Amino acid sequence: MWHAYNLIAVDDEVECTTMRKLKNEHAGELRESSSKVVKLTLRVRCEDVEYDAEGATIRVKGQNKTECEEVKLNAYHTLEIGIGRAVKIEKTAWDSVDVGRLEEAADPSATADLAAVLIVDGLANVVLVGATQTIVKGKIEASMPRKRGMALMGYEKAETKFFSNVASVVERHVDFDRVKCLVIAGPGFTKDTFTDFLKLEAVRKNWKTLQTNFSRVIKAHASSAYVHSLSEVLENPTVRALISDTKAASEVKALDDFFEMLANDPARAFYGPAHVMAAHELNAIDKLLITDTVFRTRNVAQRKMWVRVTEEVTKSGGIVHIFSSAHASGEQLEQITGAAAILRFPLPDLADAELPAL
Repeated sequence: MWHAYNLIAVDDEVECTTMRKLKNEHAGELRESSSKVVKLTLRVRCEDVEYDAEGATIRVKGQNKTECEEVKLNAYHTLEIGIGRAVKIEKTAWDSVDVGRLEEAADPSATADLAAVLIVDGLANVVLVGATQTIVKGKIEASMPRKRGMALMGYEKAETKFFSNVASVVERHVDFDRVKCLVIAGPGFTKDTFTDFLKLEAVRKNWKTLQTNFSRVIKAHASSAYVHSLSEVLENPTVRALISDTKAASEVKALDDFFEMLANDPARAFYGPAHVMAAHELNAIDKLLITDTVFRTRNVAQRKMWVRVTEEVTKSGGIVHIFSSAHASGEQLEQITGAAAILRFPLPDLADAELPAL
């Protein structure tokens, strides 16, 4: 669904089955008008598109372009596209970024790369990290008593209940046929205690899948149990070795390389559209880092400009990383404008120059 969301742009025509409420007007003063819901296939010209990550649905608002009795031409309608619903997208032109995204969407290996439990006392987030986005499958919170004195027994009982709730979410949502590993991460010893609990729980509940794959359960450090700490998990050498061939891992490494270059040789690390574009004009870009948000702009000329840059960088032997804004690494890149580049050679004069905004 994330791929489809990034493919649909303003002025595209989108067609799929949809539900429409229609009014039935009855003659006579005593009978009130009623309505009924009918199933139709409509095509709308997109004016706005929204993505609902929680419901995994896309809403496309626009004017109807299908001639039918039920809905007038150019009447406004919102299509809701969900998983398993066929959809047709028609564009005036499919650029290389669109084609690349279609190819990525068609890749059968583009499933969840890893599952993670980010955990501290009383808080856990169970997430799936895929090729295009990070999805929180469950947030578990619990009020935990103090560990000392008379409250210790109450703490142990509360901890067991908390761990049991987290394990249930893991059991429901972690499919070891899809994920390469399950990472249990946090800042203290809770991750170790929960890992031991999970192993015993798998035996107690006869959870064969987890028992068979427990070698793929990894403990890692994270500074918190919040989702933004996933970037630390992905930097863990053990985790990185297991998911080295995945898109999420390559994005994290590219961003690490950029920040390292920015610290050690700032004349070879540019960020901001104006500086990145200026470096490109000099054929200086070795690695281009750009978020998918840049391509969702309503400014057609600006989108075409960035498509041209990605094509030319690739043709000149450079590497282009299009970051998903639904990943922690993409959010980090967004914070520095969404466009950055590692250069083949230093450009100190350009690095210090103040350039007009694009």
